[in-house]
Amino acid sequence: MRFTTYTKYTGSLLETLNLQELLDQLADFLLQSGFAGGPYHHPFWGEFGEDESGDSLESLKEAILQKLMEMGKVTPEMLRALSEEPDEEGARQLAEMLDEIVQKLIEEGYLSTEGTPQMPAEGQPVTGPGSMGQGASRSIKFNLTQKGLDFLGYKTLKHLLGSVGKSSFGAHETAELATGVEAEAASKPYEFGDTLNLDVPATLKKAIEREGLGVPINLDYDDLHVHQSEYRSSCATVLMLDCSHSMILYGEDRFTPAKKVALALAHLIRTQYPGDTLRVVLFHDSAEEIPLAELARAQVGPYHTNTSEGFRLARRILMSQKKDMRQIIMITDGKPSAMTVDAGHIYKNPIGLDPQILKETFREVSMCRRAGIQINTFMLARDYALVDFVKRVTALCRGKAYFTSTVTLGQYIMMDFLRRKVRKVK
Repeated sequence: MRFTTYTKYTGSLLETLNLQELLDQLADFLLQSGFAGGPYHHPFWGEFGEDESGDSLESLKEAILQKLMEMGKVTPEMLRALSEEPDEEGARQLAEMLDEIVQKLIEEGYLSTEGTPQMPAEGQPVTGPGSMGQGASRSIKFNLTQKGLDFLGYKTLKHLLGSVGKSSFGAHETAELATGVEAEAASKPYEFGDTLNLDVPATLKKAIEREGLGVPINLDYDDLHVHQSEYRSSCATVLMLDCSHSMILYGEDRFTPAKKVALALAHLIRTQYPGDTLRVVLFHDSAEEIPLAELARAQVGPYHTNTSEGFRLARRILMSQKKDMRQIIMITDGKPSAMTVDAGHIYKNPIGLDPQILKETFREVSMCRRAGIQINTFMLARDYALVDFVKRVTALCRGKAYFTSTVTLGQYIMMDFLRRKVRKVK
């Protein structure tokens, strides 16, 4: 006689785990900003930088495990089994669960991997500490996909708008009127080139006034009236990110919050302001533009702050775009300490505020002002000399200055972006 034993189905953690919630919790890790080029020795700052890469599968699994513990998904008993007795069943299940979570993130399109699988050495175990599997996890790198970047930008934007009390938003409002689909003002006689958003009552009224009440009503060209709506302007924005080494020194990572704000702005512009553009410029010893898709992997370095070169590149990018509004959003934490001289050579002076460097920086600010480009500065430091420098930049370009921290940086930038109302450029 056959017997069937029934046990309670408990399910697996992966079935109850919200992958998007976990990905949101991992945002800081996925966008973390190390030093470009790995460990460094600097004559003034000494040794800094990480010896081990933070983009390996092994580091990703460690970060996932840490977040699962913070979310209450993994018990201390399971972790103890992993660290003290790695051959126990609980440790094996935990390792398999981490592999499944990583695989699920890859299958859902949030992450991608690169690297060549390793072959085990002679006598090397396949599992356990020092095993071939653990070595392979360190050799294989992961990258955020475009879907992953879009998701992190959306979540960051949602958090930022919630913190500033915004629930919905539209396009940039101006004081001008134009023809469009949404009626917000009195109608006007139709002119060639207007959007034919016909105001039927006004059109019929004009025809009746001309011919009197009768059937059929004969419409003439002069009878046509169209609705008016507010003119909505387009804006070209360059986000200038300071990636000199001070952005990650002194025990605080200031570059990762800046990258999160950039992703949030990109998501906002793509979904709510389709006519706007956002470009990203990194400035350090020199300056270069990077695609938004490469922003997650951007790291700080080299050492100095060539603000004038950043303004020069941003101005060149903005002048190539035919938009009503042009603006630069600069996020920095330090003083200008470098400038580009003849033949592309870099002059550097990290001691104090060099008058020659300041003169070149203010010259570029003035050129932005003459080009109709507004500069809004978000300063992550409050030194007296830096405050005075930012005030002079603001006065020259008639922009705005915000002295903020990494906690409030995103809120300030979003409030400034959403509240800005500029008239149409004639």
